[in-house]
Amino acid sequence: MGQILIMDNMILDFIQKSMHSGFLDQVMPVITALDNGGAIWIAVGIIFLLTRGYRRYGFALLLALLVGTLVGSVVLKPLVARVRPFEVNTAITLLIARPTDFSFPSGHAMSSFTAATVILKAHKKLGIIAFIVALLIAFSRLYLYVHYPSDVLVGMIFGVVIGIIAIKVLQIQKKRREGRIIMGSRSNYTIR
Repeated sequence: MGQILIMDNMILDFIQKSMHSGFLDQVMPVITALDNGGAIWIAVGIIFLLTRGYRRYGFALLLALLVGTLVGSVVLKPLVARVRPFEVNTAITLLIARPTDFSFPSGHAMSSFTAATVILKAHKKLGIIAFIVALLIAFSRLYLYVHYPSDVLVGMIFGVVIGIIAIKVLQIQKKRREGRIIMGSRSNYTIR
């Protein structure tokens, strides 16, 4: 754990010293706000629910976001109880309001990568855009000094895994439904 913290701090220090600019100081809070409360991804899920051909992906996306919130915010954050980097290095001036929950894992990274994984399955081009947005959101959490890199990395990994599980559940449901339809049509055929 000590080595991970050393690497985390080295990366955060590099970002603070080498990447900060007036422009990014304005842009990064906006990028991070896209995922406050999962807003952008919930909106995509609702749009999918309202769009023919994408409804089941909308359901999978919203369900996966709910599962991610339960896993990340309800279970892991209180269990690990990792303080945020700005609470350790108090010399940092935050560009956003201070988050009040724990740091590990990054909920923004988790929800963004969960959503991007489901969106990629639903529509390849939109999925690529979603992954770019997810990467920007994940990076913004480091730039804004509210997460350690390991928080973000684990959030990304959990997000992809939850997204894949949601897709698998969707595929199993579809196969079961198709199986019932085929079995139902066979039984209708044999009755005649």
